[in-house]
Amino acid sequence: MELDLARWLVSPAAAPALAAAAAEADPDSLAAAARLRRDYPPDQAAAALTQARLRRRAAAKFGDRAAELFFTVDGLEQATRAEVATWRATRFVEGGVSRVVDIGCGLGADALAFAEAGLEVIAIEADPATAVLAAANLGDVGRVICGDATGQADRSAHELLLAELATPNTAVFLDPARRTAAGRTWRVADFAPPWDFATGLLTGRFGCIKAAPGLPVNLVPDWFGATWVSHRGDLVETSLWSSGALEAVLLPTGDRLEFDGAKAPIGGLGRFLYEPDPAVIRSGAIGALAGRLGAHRPVDGIAYLFADELTPTPFAHAFEVLDVLPYDERTLRAWVRERGVGVLEIKCRGIEVDPAVLRRQLKPKGAASATLVLTPTPEGARALVVARVR
Repeated sequence: MELDLARWLVSPAAAPALAAAAAEADPDSLAAAARLRRDYPPDQAAAALTQARLRRRAAAKFGDRAAELFFTVDGLEQATRAEVATWRATRFVEGGVSRVVDIGCGLGADALAFAEAGLEVIAIEADPATAVLAAANLGDVGRVICGDATGQADRSAHELLLAELATPNTAVFLDPARRTAAGRTWRVADFAPPWDFATGLLTGRFGCIKAAPGLPVNLVPDWFGATWVSHRGDLVETSLWSSGALEAVLLPTGDRLEFDGAKAPIGGLGRFLYEPDPAVIRSGAIGALAGRLGAHRPVDGIAYLFADELTPTPFAHAFEVLDVLPYDERTLRAWVRERGVGVLEIKCRGIEVDPAVLRRQLKPKGAASATLVLTPTPEGARALVVARVR
């Protein structure tokens, strides 16, 4: 977004255009664009309609508050969900700090949560237009500085960063941009600010780096803690902390499972199947969960757990195993046909198959529903007929 357009968007002059765009049933339609262009220049009309569209999409992350915030497409994609940002801000408060320097604040989602938790917030954003939107989102609860915190483009923001970090009880938070000119990137070498710069700022002070949910464990510095965060079943991020354990956290409940180095034993199938939360899998805490459940893997490397006794847990979905079938397309198609299965869910680990393609090949038709789990076992690949335990 251009800087002048961002300034107009957050000004009182844009309020009527934003209201008109919000009233449109379909902000993407040509008719909506034509109506707004009667009263506003094309770029302003397009910007207002884009905000209407993004605010509706943002409701999934920010609830009703989304209607009051300003967004960009990339900024919304990277913005932290409100409940996750609140959880992180609480951990900062528990860390005993009173101020946070938010580097690469983006649209200010985390900065808002820090401020609402009672922390003083200094937010730094390199992109001028994004900084304008962030300042509007924060209002008077935080200070936004536009500049390059690394000092590569200019020294002023970097010097200000160092001065702020020298203040007692000040923590640091970074959410490095994970996009390049080619699109979204998972390579830490492409992050901005650079990965070494980000991890270096956490050394010796309380802080956190928000990273991609698929961050490999081998990229976590030895002295750091790391939290794989699952929000309502979605693995949304990896949080790197200046100290702590490797763990999975489930939100909004706050349940935590720490990696303890244990390995899940191998033991074939069982009466109950557990499908661990993705945060548990990514954090490597499968062994810890298996210990809690008295469970085992069917074979090494497969993230399903089995046990003959049911143990309630927030860290996995539980299924009762009703039948064990050969993994054979003709056998499975006959089973689906004989039972009149029209709604078929297929889960799979460790077997090279596209569940959507297999579902079409099995030709489900009828009033019944069923769930199949495909997994390797000591006796070979099997299809398990399971029922979710609620």
